[in-house]
Amino acid sequence: MSLPDGLRALLERPNFVHVATLLPDGSPHCVAVWAGVVDGDRVAFFTQPGSRKARNLAADGRVAMSVVDHEEPYRTGWLRGRLVEMREGDAALEVMDVLSVRHTGEPFPVRHGELFVFEVDRGGYAELPFTRVTPAS
Repeated sequence: MSLPDGLRALLERPNFVHVATLLPDGSPHCVAVWAGVVDGDRVAFFTQPGSRKARNLAADGRVAMSVVDHEEPYRTGWLRGRLVEMREGDAALEVMDVLSVRHTGEPFPVRHGELFVFEVDRGGYAELPFTRVTPAS
């Protein structure tokens, strides 16, 4: 599927993405990551091979993700997809460095891990008509 423009825009900015995978007993596991768009309409994130999400995806490649705009939290996106590729070495770090620079201004300091790439089956974007209230300092 083609990513909706609003969802693509959220994934191309320094927003945190919540990734949900399935634990061995079928219950959900959710964690925040940096994610981005690769290869046209695929979505990817980087992690260590022994992480809980990596082990979950090795057993069941289905994933759900949600993203909230850091600047305007009433802009949100979601997707469901499946793992189609894993990259290691320079191919993984090339993408991870782009994500790290986007979020921190620096290349990613950990120079090992895997990039998990997902084909998106369904996705959407919403912008709610609310005004963000900022707490008084």
